[in-house]
Amino acid sequence: MGEMGEMGVLERLRKIDVVSAVSGEGLHKSTDQAVLEEFAASGVKFAASEGSPLERVYYAGVRKLLDCIVPSVSGVPVLHEGGVYLGTWVESTGTINAELLSRFVPSVAQATFALFADYQRSDGLMPYKVTGAGPAYRQIQMVTPLARSVWNHYRVNGRTDRAFLDKMYRAMERHDAWLAAFRDTRGTGCVEAFCTFDTGHDLSPRFWHIPDTPHLGDPRRYDPDSPVLPLLAPDLTANVYCQRRYLSDIAAELGAAAGPEWTAKAAASLSSLMAHCFDAEDGFFYDVDASGQFVRIQSDVLLRVLACEVGDGAFFAASLRRYLLNSRKFFAKYPFTSIAMDDPRFDPSSAYNTWAGTTNFLSLIRTPHVFEHHGRFVELTWVLQPILSAMVRMERFAQCLSPWTGEEGFTETYSPAILCLLDYVERLCGILPTPEEELWFTGLLPYSMDHGEVPAEETAYARTVDGMSFELVNTRESSTVYRNGERYCRFPYGTRLVTTRRGEPKALVGMSVRTVEGLLEYEGRAYPVRLGGNEVWRMAGAASGGAEPTRQAGQAGASADTLTGPGVVRPTYH
Repeated sequence: MGEMGEMGVLERLRKIDVVSAVSGEGLHKSTDQAVLEEFAASGVKFAASEGSPLERVYYAGVRKLLDCIVPSVSGVPVLHEGGVYLGTWVESTGTINAELLSRFVPSVAQATFALFADYQRSDGLMPYKVTGAGPAYRQIQMVTPLARSVWNHYRVNGRTDRAFLDKMYRAMERHDAWLAAFRDTRGTGCVEAFCTFDTGHDLSPRFWHIPDTPHLGDPRRYDPDSPVLPLLAPDLTANVYCQRRYLSDIAAELGAAAGPEWTAKAAASLSSLMAHCFDAEDGFFYDVDASGQFVRIQSDVLLRVLACEVGDGAFFAASLRRYLLNSRKFFAKYPFTSIAMDDPRFDPSSAYNTWAGTTNFLSLIRTPHVFEHHGRFVELTWVLQPILSAMVRMERFAQCLSPWTGEEGFTETYSPAILCLLDYVERLCGILPTPEEELWFTGLLPYSMDHGEVPAEETAYARTVDGMSFELVNTRESSTVYRNGERYCRFPYGTRLVTTRRGEPKALVGMSVRTVEGLLEYEGRAYPVRLGGNEVWRMAGAASGGAEPTRQAGQAGASADTLTGPGVVRPTYH
């Protein structure tokens, strides 16, 4: 490929008109044109080598994303879950889905977040969903912390709309008080689940013999005749722990005095979680029933708790070895399963709405945060690659995938599946803006994991940031960045270039289990690179174009000239 491959795919990228590519079959709703133009204004485009099935699926996904963006009662477009789910759920649509959408269509993401403040009940309870019929309050249905998603949206979009942030902060403060008043009946400090739907775990063995909904449809009550309710729920407790940590950050941003109080409340939630729901021998988090027994079902509760930033790097590494990267537990051919595969209750079927085993796209879009939080960039690619290989076959954008075959399962035009495609492409071979005001240019290519079929031989990706256009071209030889149409940086394939929002290099990250060697070429200079997996090479004075780069491990506290780091946790089989 080399230079010819690079220029060929770059030319393909530059010829793409996103509006034309997506609207060719016509637009159906009054809001579609404005939403599509906002997507196009992000500058996001993706191209791959000619004939690539991934490029075709990518734009089919963007087209179907429009079908999931629907005018609200006020006429403002908001995100819907999609498929059979005609509305916006706080579990997903109003949190992690909107957080991802924020990088592409921020106005829709913000309007989606705002629904849960606009329809908050007078006693502080937020609706668990908002549909055309209005808000619904029957259960709490929390997974991804709303405060984290709101905070990341605010930061990645310039930290400008303080009125929106203040509105959401006050609503989340009231909702936290409601949970403390009505979902800690046992006085443990944990958040209690009263029914299956409180965690969105439909048909999961975790909730066998427990009703799907609260007692008499009242979210403040549980079935008084149940032998097991209420459950101390680790994922709900971790959600509130993480929520409170981010509310502390938001309070500081707004100049509110409550920051230290939120920090103390978060610490109390974490203490309760570890004291009641963590089994040190198993290294796992379980529900605790009314009699004090662990509900010993190993499910994606672990991933949910970890995604709420519970545990340090060593704790996460242990969870990777024992569970997440264990092919007897959750590391299926198409990870991650919703129940451990060695549990006799595991059901791999993806033909219906189930959390009894199959791989769900909601789990897949919640996954990157925790891996990146702990600097496990390489291990994350082992999830991205097989899922992208499955995606090149996607026609319907279903809710789940078979963990064995990668075939699409239940429903269609499901926004988490569509956003997973956009997100995974951007993380593997695109340009990703982060809340930390960095840009990530990742020099990898989708790999032929299935039947030798090649998703893309080369790729190119574009994004506009603060008025500057950036393009990234990946070939097997190297990765090249263009700024405002001019080539200005080249780095080795198998690494990630981290820059300021102006594109000034700050660091390189080793993105492969192998040691990558090559050159970082920037401003007429060439810097030798030798990076192991998950190693971070920070450039001293890089933002001002100054000194020679120095190698630094990706862990806080490491000296600037050492080559330590977290290393790579490899898959296990027992």
